[in-house]
Amino acid sequence: MATSSSAIDSILVENRVFPPSEEMVKNANISGMDAYKAMCAEADKDFEGFWGNLARKHVVWTKPFTRVLDGSNAPFYKWFDDGELNVSANCLDKHMGTPVENKTAIIFEADDGAVTKVTYKELLARVGQFANALKSRGIQKGDRVILYMPMTIEGVVAMQACARLGVIHSVVFGGFSAKALQDRIVDVGAVAVITANYQMRGGKEMPLKAIVDDAIALGGCESVKNVFVYERTKTACAMTAGRDHTFSEVLEGQSTECAPVPVNAEHPLYILYTSGSTGKPKGVQHSSGGYLLQAKLTMDWTFDLKPEDVFWCTADIGWVTGHSYVVYGPLAAGATEIVFEGIPTYPNAGRFWDMVQRHKCTVFYTAPTAIRSLIKASEADDKVHPKSYDLKSLRIIGSVGEPINPEAWVWYYNHVGGGRCPIVDTYWQTETGTHMINPLPGATPLVPGSCTLPLPGIYPAIVDETGEEMPNGKGGMLAYKKPWPSMIRTIWGDPERFKKTYFPPEMKGYYFAGDGAVRSEDRGYFRVTGRIDDVLNVSGHRLGTMEVESALVAKTDLVAEAAVVARPDDLTGEAICAFVVLKRPLPSDEEAKAIAKELRDWVAKEIGPIAKPKDIRFGENLPKTRSGKIMRRLLRSLAKGEAITQDTSTLENPQILEQLAHNN
Repeated sequence: MATSSSAIDSILVENRVFPPSEEMVKNANISGMDAYKAMCAEADKDFEGFWGNLARKHVVWTKPFTRVLDGSNAPFYKWFDDGELNVSANCLDKHMGTPVENKTAIIFEADDGAVTKVTYKELLARVGQFANALKSRGIQKGDRVILYMPMTIEGVVAMQACARLGVIHSVVFGGFSAKALQDRIVDVGAVAVITANYQMRGGKEMPLKAIVDDAIALGGCESVKNVFVYERTKTACAMTAGRDHTFSEVLEGQSTECAPVPVNAEHPLYILYTSGSTGKPKGVQHSSGGYLLQAKLTMDWTFDLKPEDVFWCTADIGWVTGHSYVVYGPLAAGATEIVFEGIPTYPNAGRFWDMVQRHKCTVFYTAPTAIRSLIKASEADDKVHPKSYDLKSLRIIGSVGEPINPEAWVWYYNHVGGGRCPIVDTYWQTETGTHMINPLPGATPLVPGSCTLPLPGIYPAIVDETGEEMPNGKGGMLAYKKPWPSMIRTIWGDPERFKKTYFPPEMKGYYFAGDGAVRSEDRGYFRVTGRIDDVLNVSGHRLGTMEVESALVAKTDLVAEAAVVARPDDLTGEAICAFVVLKRPLPSDEEAKAIAKELRDWVAKEIGPIAKPKDIRFGENLPKTRSGKIMRRLLRSLAKGEAITQDTSTLENPQILEQLAHNN
């Protein structure tokens, strides 16, 4: 076929291959490539039968489904939609009366190192009690509740309690600003906010309740009738009489038994906001039945979960990884998991390895950003190098959030995994709900930097901008040919945006992931090359360029115009580079540094610290075509420090490129 204009030349060639050990293959839940291929063949032969059988085996239904997939109103697919279940009951109640009920569900390690353990039986009682507290305030099935919580057992309890009642939760990461929180409260129409007085991060007490108060004060939050405050620390916070309630107040006298509310399989379990390229964050809506099924399955498949495992996903519950692989997947699978409040560098950069050693962690799942920062720390200080700790308990290690570069992969494999633990490099998105493309530890030969092959029942393709498939070796856009149970159902309140964003007409009915990818010519392995739209991926967090630009321009006393692009960064994957036109003459170098700091602080206040631009460059204008369109491809080259070799004949003001070549 002819080479498409959307083809991406792949210059990364990786020839190293790491096959699974014989012992890993022998004991794996999916044992060897033949077993993997047999499962894929089963899905090929009877797609609906494949998923239907798995749903009957792995999910407890209060009302069994008779229809697996309804595609009559595609792309608004429905899975198991005449069945009913309760997600919390599938995570907790189903284990009662089995040996799992007295098994440790959560090993919680606080920021200061204090450890608390909770069994499945104890966790069920706490969830039931909090669910009753919500009920006592009139919160019921179908209501939306915002969570703005620290990484604590109480955060898990609150999410499970919502699921128990059929209440739709929307968790907002505790690093987001009051404005970002207000946007989400308003969009989802929340009737309550669950928060804490403070959170502990790196030995510091950081406010949460005060930010909730600021968010509500911004207006438009009249739907919020209750704010529940977990007293994480002893420091007092302002409380509004009648609206605000401490956990101890609302839990007093509540029964620990609360019957789970059956919901339709398509009932929304949660809404999680993720950045888009058009400014307003998207409320990704996930179902109950299909999402739960794949969260459970991927624990068994990707992590090869065994009853004796101690599983640790380091993600915050504010992100989808924390939803799927802290709150729902591990508990549905009956796992013992670690929940960690702190940060990987406090009190020193050996914290992760010390915790693996002390808790005898067997499956460890973290982000490339964390890995890269710990590589850097271990090079500077031998005492925090993984070799200084006993990590022999580990048997599987994983990567999540962004593609992991091959050299970081090899360091992780050798120094953390001891050259014996398979790395499950997982590719997925907030929108996919659960893993899509990744190796199976007892089956797939590993190639550094590659997420390898799709899971059984998942059908990715690499296509050009007309939806035509690209041959192996030629990059293009990652798409999916068939629906899957844990997929996004819609964008909350905006079905047209959902269709336009994920199922554009040119994709011929395929789901469009928004990422570029290439398949290797030899093995057909997938390697994701990054976003193809204007979404930044900083430390595994997706941020829309438009959101950051909007925040900069909102500094109306100073900024006239701004454009934001990403550049590669060794530590965070991508760094934010902002090009700014001020409402004043071009500053001197010293002035520019002070203004750049002021703008970084402003963006942190408007969106959150993770959105602070690393580079800020000032110019009298931005590179534009004569029609006024900003030429972002030139800005991307400037951000990367590349010479401008592209055609600039359509550029109205070529002299501006020299001004913008310098950063502050």
